[in-house]
Amino acid sequence: MNCSISGEVPEEPVVSKKSGLLYEKRLIERHIADYGKCPVTGDPLTMDDIVPVKTGKIVKPKSLIAASIPGMLGMFQNEWDALMLSNFALEQQLHTARQELSHALYQVMTLSFFIGDALFHDAACRVIARLKKERDEARSLLAQAERQAPLPASAATANVSVLSNGKRVAEDGDMGPGSKQMRPGVSESIIAELTECNAALSQQRKKHQIPPTLAPVDALERYTQLSSHPLHKTNKPGISSIDINLSKDIVATGGIDSSAVLFDQTSGVILSTLSGHSKKVTSVKFVAPSNVILSGSADKTVRIWQGSEDGNCDCRHILKDHTAEVQAITVHATNNYFVTASLDSTWCFYDLSSGLCLTQVLIIQSIPLICKPQYSLVVERCFLFLQVEDPSNSMGYTSTAFHPDGLILGTGTTEATVRIWDVKSQGNVANFDGHTGSITAISFSENGYFLASAAHDGVKLWDLRKLKNFRSFELYDQDTPTNSVDFDHSGSYLAIAGSDVRVYQVGSVKAEWNCIKTLPDLSGTGRATCVKFGSDAKYLAVGSMDRNLRIFGLPEGDASMES
Repeated sequence: MNCSISGEVPEEPVVSKKSGLLYEKRLIERHIADYGKCPVTGDPLTMDDIVPVKTGKIVKPKSLIAASIPGMLGMFQNEWDALMLSNFALEQQLHTARQELSHALYQVMTLSFFIGDALFHDAACRVIARLKKERDEARSLLAQAERQAPLPASAATANVSVLSNGKRVAEDGDMGPGSKQMRPGVSESIIAELTECNAALSQQRKKHQIPPTLAPVDALERYTQLSSHPLHKTNKPGISSIDINLSKDIVATGGIDSSAVLFDQTSGVILSTLSGHSKKVTSVKFVAPSNVILSGSADKTVRIWQGSEDGNCDCRHILKDHTAEVQAITVHATNNYFVTASLDSTWCFYDLSSGLCLTQVLIIQSIPLICKPQYSLVVERCFLFLQVEDPSNSMGYTSTAFHPDGLILGTGTTEATVRIWDVKSQGNVANFDGHTGSITAISFSENGYFLASAAHDGVKLWDLRKLKNFRSFELYDQDTPTNSVDFDHSGSYLAIAGSDVRVYQVGSVKAEWNCIKTLPDLSGTGRATCVKFGSDAKYLAVGSMDRNLRIFGLPEGDASMES
């Protein structure tokens, strides 16, 4: 008898009282538990209706294959074939494992090679840094000895020449960009001068108070465009930089048309156009009160202009110490020195009166690894002979500014890092990371506590006492970079330029920095490139990608009432 469900001989046969059908016990139990009815007739069924059937031990019949010698031979053949197939599969797995192991060993060897190369490169960078330091010290000693030796009169006057509006001048560094020139270094007397200036300014800052003539918040809230002045050429429009002589209300603009313009904001008259650069002027700075203007350009040069009473400017020096675009200039508080920053990964510290580059500082990126001793002597001799710079270095400087006290220098880089330098030692003492894209501008607050940095992703505020970021402004969309940032001279307001111009009231680390005014970009280009506060924040000078300088302030009626 066979099971009514499986059709096979049951091992534990049971029979239904109602239908008399035979089932396998385990199958009918499961079916009743699931459905509660007979699987054949469909009548209700419970386990009480199931009666076990007593039988002898059931022996399953042997397979027909094993019942004869040919059948057994076929069965053995099938088992042998299965064994061979299994062995073949194992051999394939072994071959694959060997290939993966070989590839992994190759990767380990390649990584070891790169680590060794990095060790060698790090040792080379360290040797370069030490050799540059020793070279600069030797040049400083040589320059001091030369200054002590008397010069013949012919040599003293050999390079004297005059330039009127950029047509003829004795160029400093006629050997050309990139040529090896003497770098006397920052002498002890200069360091003493910087330290004395720092002490005096720090003492004054303790007594500093907000001037009563400073424009109040409610006045800035009513600022509107007062005037627009087309200063640059129409075929190459665009103003890339602005600076203001606060004592005379004279605005200097650097243009894409490779010229700089001096503009009297009070009278609305162009005083002078400084021509001579061959590419766009990227930075302009006044040196008060000596009536000197500095201009840096994408043509890799810096020019020192001397103003005169008749409004003309004569170019006193053309400086060719950089090998790539000069991006920014900043003047020290003594008004005797200035720093230039370039995309060639260096910044230069200059003496203003002579136009001499005292030192040129190179970014050397190195990983703190230890080189094998046998490499040291070889690397030292090679680089001492070749006098080469770090070849893998691609970081350039895009902006720079002196701290108000003068002993700290800030620089922005193309790698979204703000670097802080000790001016006396020219050492990199701190780095601020966190931006996205090149740093476009930096500005220190007057109290010396805050640094504002602008980049593609907006503006970040840094606490210089704790060396950390305490606030960020993400003002524009991802396709609109923030181009300029500027604290006013009192440190009370912060201006930011991007697709518009926004003015913030300066708070503190914990207090809010409130936006008190948003000025639209009226150039139609959607890009304000630079912004600068006038004296006592009484007006804002804004440059954009058209050729116009725009002045924002209180209308005449409101200004008279305010005064």
